[in-house]
Parts: sequence; structure tokens; C-alpha cells
Amino acid sequence: MESTPPKVRTAPYIPMFEERNVRKGFVPDRDYAKLAAECSKTGLWLRAMLSVGYNYGWRSGEILSMLVNQVDLVDRTIRLEVGTTKNGHGRTVTMTQEVYTLLQPCVAGKEPDDPMFTREDGSPVRDFRGAWQGACARSGLGKFVCRNCDQVMTKKKCKCGSRRRKYVGLLFHDLRRTGVRNLRRLGVAESVAMKISGHKTPSIFKRYDIVEMADLEDAAARLDAKQKCQASSDQFGQSSGRKPENSTQPSAADDQPAMATALPN
Repeated sequence: MESTPPKVRTAPYIPMFEERNVRKGFVPDRDYAKLAAECSKTGLWLRAMLSVGYNYGWRSGEILSMLVNQVDLVDRTIRLEVGTTKNGHGRTVTMTQEVYTLLQPCVAGKEPDDPMFTREDGSPVRDFRGAWQGACARSGLGKFVCRNCDQVMTKKKCKCGSRRRKYVGLLFHDLRRTGVRNLRRLGVAESVAMKISGHKTPSIFKRYDIVEMADLEDAAARLDAKQKCQASSDQFGQSSGRKPENSTQPSAADDQPAMATALPN
């Protein structure tokens, strides 16, 4: 259909199955400090990666491939080059104070083409799943489960004697969902948030826009505040002698006798 000239007259309709394996994990605000502390114990590189992923919702591959020359400490910007992202588009963001503070030592003493995130021995970070899972388990956002008996393993060896375990809990990609949620809650325009996170279509962006209980509680609190403000305004109108709108109660002026419209004989 899209070729010139079209090779077919019609295109068949192909129904798609409904996707049911969409993750809903994210980092609650109250747990970010605990996770950040555990990442700091592992190394500055993991702490800095957490901050970038949490603030901008970037993918782990986009963060790991960053070079020193992509960070501008003078303008306080981070630049993802064209072709290095999943959708192929480049993007530039302004660093928050937290990101700026963490990335400064990450670039110190390195050449422009050196990897941004390196371990203590200077080797570039490639696979960090073990470090991430350990930090999440220690902060209560994940756990290791025995593959044989499904019991939670606090040590490398289960009570049943097995050493085979699997991780269940927060993934680094869940930071992408967290970043989108935080931008929405701060009132950032959808178009701007999509440029920061790198989403191309609003439909995919909204899949990451997860509403949590705190959002619902905040909405209820705003409604309560509006009603209290309205009630206070009505009381002010009554105390100042004004007749409230849509009120059926007589005002003070209504109690005064009406003036005669004609002189007495």
C-alpha cells in the first residue's frame, strides 16, 4: 500500500492481542532516600546512575553508553547523541542540582572520550544487575527467592540447601516509569516531558504514566481545600452584610420598611 505505485489494492486487518504483561513498578518518594543510600555503598557510579534514571526516566543502555564529552558542566547539560538512543533521536536536558553534584566527580580526571560511569578500579560499567539487585534487596524494594522452595533467601544458601535463587522486585527500567510520573505530578507539559524521557508518541508515554495512591490522595486534598475556600468566602459575604449568591435568606436591607411611593392626603 505504501509503495509507489501500490502493489496491492487493500491491506488486511490484523487484530492484535491485548498486552497484559505491562509492569507497574516505580520508586515511591519515601523509598528513594533508602535506595540512594544503598547505591552509594556500592559505588558513586551506581548512585549517579540512579539519579539520572530517576530524574529523567532514561533507559539503562542510554545511561551506560554515556561518554564524558556528553556532559557540559559549564552549561549544566547532558546530551544524548543522535543514534545512541532507542528511537535514534538525540536529546539534551538540564541537570538538576543532585545530578550535577554526582556527575562532577564522575568526569573528574577523565578524557572526553572516556566512559562516564566506571568502577573504583577504572573499568567501565557493563553489567550492573547484581549490584542493582543487591541495593534493592537491602532497601526493601526487592528480594531473592529460592527457585526450589520459593522461600525468601537472606543469605546465598537457602534453608533447604539450595543455592539457586531468583530476584523479584524493582528493576532499573522502573525508574523510567518513575521519572514520567514525577514529571507529570510536577505539572510539566506532556510535550516537554516526552522530550526529556525520549517517548515519541503520547500513547506510549501514557503507558508509563502510573497513578498511585498518593496522587489520588492529593486530588482529594485539593478538592477539600477548594470547598473550604468556597465556604470561607460564603461566610465572609454574610459577615460583611452582603447577600450571598443563590441565597434565599433575606438580607438586612430586606428587613427595612419600604418607602411610601405616594404622599398622604
